[in-house]
Amino acid sequence: MRRLSAILGLCATVAFACSRPVEIIPTDRPCADPETSAALFGSWVENPGDIPFSFVYDGVVHEGPEGLELLSKSCGPVPSGKNLKAVFRLDKDVELSVDALLNQEFGELEYTVWIENKGSSPSKEIKDFASAVIPFEGEDPMLRGCLGDHGNLYADYQTELRDTVVSFVSSNGRATHIVFPYFDLVHGDGGTLLAIGWAGTWMSEFWSEGSTTIWKAGNCNHFDSVLMPGEKIRSALVVMLPYKGRDRDDATNLWREWFIKYNMPAADARGNRIQPFSTTCFAADTGLPNSDGSISERFYTWKRTLERLVYEDVVPDFRWFDAGWYFDPRGETVPSNWYGTVGTWELDTVKWPGKSFLESNEACHKEGMKVLTWFEPESVCDVEDLARNYGYNPEWADYNRGNRYTSNLGNPDCLEWTLGRITRMMGENGVDLFREDNNSNPVKAWKGFDAKEMEKTGLPRTGITENKAIQGHYELWDRIIDFCAANGKCTFIDNCASGGGRNDIESLRRSLPFMRSDADRTTTALRLSMTTSFNRWIPFHGANTKESTGELDPGIEGGSTFYITRASWLPVYNISEVFTHDVNLDYDRLRATFGEWKKYNHLLVKDIYPLTPWHRHDDDSHWTAIAWHDRETDEAVLQAFRQETCPDSGYVARLKFLKADKKYRLTNEDSGETLSMTGAELASTGIRIVLPEPKSSAVWHAVREEAGR
Repeated sequence: MRRLSAILGLCATVAFACSRPVEIIPTDRPCADPETSAALFGSWVENPGDIPFSFVYDGVVHEGPEGLELLSKSCGPVPSGKNLKAVFRLDKDVELSVDALLNQEFGELEYTVWIENKGSSPSKEIKDFASAVIPFEGEDPMLRGCLGDHGNLYADYQTELRDTVVSFVSSNGRATHIVFPYFDLVHGDGGTLLAIGWAGTWMSEFWSEGSTTIWKAGNCNHFDSVLMPGEKIRSALVVMLPYKGRDRDDATNLWREWFIKYNMPAADARGNRIQPFSTTCFAADTGLPNSDGSISERFYTWKRTLERLVYEDVVPDFRWFDAGWYFDPRGETVPSNWYGTVGTWELDTVKWPGKSFLESNEACHKEGMKVLTWFEPESVCDVEDLARNYGYNPEWADYNRGNRYTSNLGNPDCLEWTLGRITRMMGENGVDLFREDNNSNPVKAWKGFDAKEMEKTGLPRTGITENKAIQGHYELWDRIIDFCAANGKCTFIDNCASGGGRNDIESLRRSLPFMRSDADRTTTALRLSMTTSFNRWIPFHGANTKESTGELDPGIEGGSTFYITRASWLPVYNISEVFTHDVNLDYDRLRATFGEWKKYNHLLVKDIYPLTPWHRHDDDSHWTAIAWHDRETDEAVLQAFRQETCPDSGYVARLKFLKADKKYRLTNEDSGETLSMTGAELASTGIRIVLPEPKSSAVWHAVREEAGR
């Protein structure tokens, strides 16, 4: 393994020149380690050939761009720090470029690699493309993180790496199902938080060699292709954030603050930050059969719901208009099968005649609600009818399953057709935000497109469709956001792929998971399990506020209890109630639970401290306690849950993150009881919480007393 002198773990500061340096104040978090990242970035500026990726070109192994002719190099300031761009000649008409960035405030370091054929004939064969091959120095290596949605349900893990190899492979084309491309690698007296930004297939592997731990990661699994003239492929985005010490909460909150400040999209064209918000869907309140989505909604169903929400003073921030609103490819209305009829993105004017949908959205706008609408741009059905009636080209589709096909967004014409239909629908109907779903694994179709390419060219083309399709997918989102920015709409996307299937870090630079999992619509135990694992990596997301046996079942009659809604305290709060057809809905309680979330939601984007060990989604026999803390104001809120089969009536919560020499006033949200304790007392003695009955919860609010400020 070469370049061991460039590992993360070095301490000396390397001087480097970037034009017009930007004055950035480093974060004051004691665990931050910007010096290590600055040193490594400085070494890359001096020698871009040291950037740690690998690939094989024409049978020759390349460990990064070392040895290639450097065509250009520039290093300049950006708002967060410094940006390095280097271009190398790989072959006569083939260029390799690297785009690297150093965030000087937090010490986050990242890069992406591109290979482009600028000639008029196919390139040589490219394969074994690894986005990262990076050594980390330090004894007692440990890997911490969580697994993905679907099957693993964000299960937490902590694995010692001594004498073992830990591998992760995402092979279905939805990047965060099953496994999760975020890793906390502890090594020596510190650690490095790592992420892979790629919305398709990827792999990641860790192993130790003495006191060195190697991380190898890549995207487009088994890539083996030439590049045709004008084609361009890319690596995954590689993200690294080093930290000092081995404390998991310190590392978590360093990452969360960086993520919220620098990785999230803006709320609008003015660049405002996204603030916590609430949503609701009207579909469960139509009085008509609703198989899923918004398929039961009609021009005559929405008004009653909206008027009741306004009357009861429980108006959320977004109306959620979900699947089933479109004509099928034959141009016919869709009574129940939203899944098998996608692709037209043409409003069903049987359900919504004239401008009735626009009128319903304008009524929502008048009451302060924005509108989001569901699309599934990667999927189409009944391709021949879609071509005959809506101008779709069947060559853009490859078979997936049933009558569903995957649409190839890597094809520029397919991208334009899809983009045009989405933006036209949004523009004509007053839709404020684009919600994207993807309910099928695209790998089968990508392989089908590759096979056609190989048959046509007689050249290796494995993985080329995926690489271009993911590039096209990111471009689709960028151009939808540009459309929204130009038209006064929301400049971020609601990101879904059968729940939490596309939460890679690059997708989350354009989007938020309004629902982190479809399974999160069931039990409170599952919701708490996910909050204490997923929240370490993705700070801004949502869950549902209901509890039900099945994901699509309505919540309990009369509405959700405080126990259920408190487990849904996340920056996105998705209210799930039957507003007019549940005659027993307790609106006083709904106002109270909604109001409680509003009271504390500003803390849900601050530091998180899971105070109890992580529990599986199907284990409700424990206490779960979570604290949220604003470092700037020193305000905190503590949530404690005695779960359904927990035998212990009491729990002691120790708050070790407060200032030992300051005094705090604590207020029980339910009883109004107050306590006065120092930070030292809260860390050692703690607060004893007694809940006589299982399936109950407590909330304590802590603020600094004036005398102690």
